[in-house]
Amino acid sequence: MAKAIPKISSRRSGRIGSRKGARRIPKGVIHVQASFNNTIVTVTDVRGRVVSWSSAGTSGFKGTRRGTPFAAQTAAANAIRTVVDQGMQRAEVMIKGPGLGRDAALRAIRRSGILLTFVRDVTPMPHNGCRPPKKRRV
Repeated sequence: MAKAIPKISSRRSGRIGSRKGARRIPKGVIHVQASFNNTIVTVTDVRGRVVSWSSAGTSGFKGTRRGTPFAAQTAAANAIRTVVDQGMQRAEVMIKGPGLGRDAALRAIRRSGILLTFVRDVTPMPHNGCRPPKKRRV
């Protein structure tokens, strides 16, 4: 009779789940996506895994007030508060979009005490993109 093959590892033996407070992140990347209607701030580690995020909508602003600079400032402060507690000291900032919250979010990030290594504008620019619609005949 053949012996049963012993299990080397099972999924239950390892620890499953995230350790939110235990992670120490010394350096990260802050992505600011500023549209005309909203501002989304995402904080990732250097590998691109999301650590924290916030937007003007989740910060309590509704309707047209989400696109304001004050809403963007509040969203940036909310996103950064959690990563400062996890030990982030240095960060790179990537700003995307044409919205009003660009400068206000950057100002809030500077005020948070995180040392910025560089600030880069990563707004996508078309290299003569899509074909425009045909002219309207009246």
